[in-house]
Amino acid sequence: MNPKTTCCDILTQLTDLVNQLSDQEYTKPIESLSQASIGQHIRHTIEFFVCFEQGFHTGIINYDSRKHDKLIETDRFIALAVLDRVRAFVTNINENKQLNLNVSYSLDDSDSVTVETNYFRELVYNIEHAVHHMAILKIGVREMSPHLNLPDTFGIASSTVRYQQSTFTSIQE
Repeated sequence: MNPKTTCCDILTQLTDLVNQLSDQEYTKPIESLSQASIGQHIRHTIEFFVCFEQGFHTGIINYDSRKHDKLIETDRFIALAVLDRVRAFVTNINENKQLNLNVSYSLDDSDSVTVETNYFRELVYNIEHAVHHMAILKIGVREMSPHLNLPDTFGIASSTVRYQQSTFTSIQE
């Protein structure tokens, strides 16, 4: 499966999750998530895609410049609208545009480094980041709302699914 299709599948899974949640479930602090809410993890994941989208247009991506938009983490419908916009962005870009990634790993924000990257490299990074947060979301959902329907592969990397399938097949033989 190509990265664009994989990314759209992930965005669809996140959309399906948000659609299943009540407003209270979306914003409720969850003990196993250090009192963070599902909405906060959704917002965090979405904002990486938003930074990617903005950086594609400016040529410079900076994930540290996230807005930490409280509306995305508290209003499911705003989150859904942003997920739709990001899905459209991913779907409509066909150019592996060269980009720059601005990063800082120190507490002093003025100490940053610029690294060359491109559209598909950052798309892959966002897929990996989203899967990681989806694994965390699954923990929170299971604690708070175990009745929700999540795909078996929600929050599991494709390589892990393949490994599990090959191990299961070996056991069966």
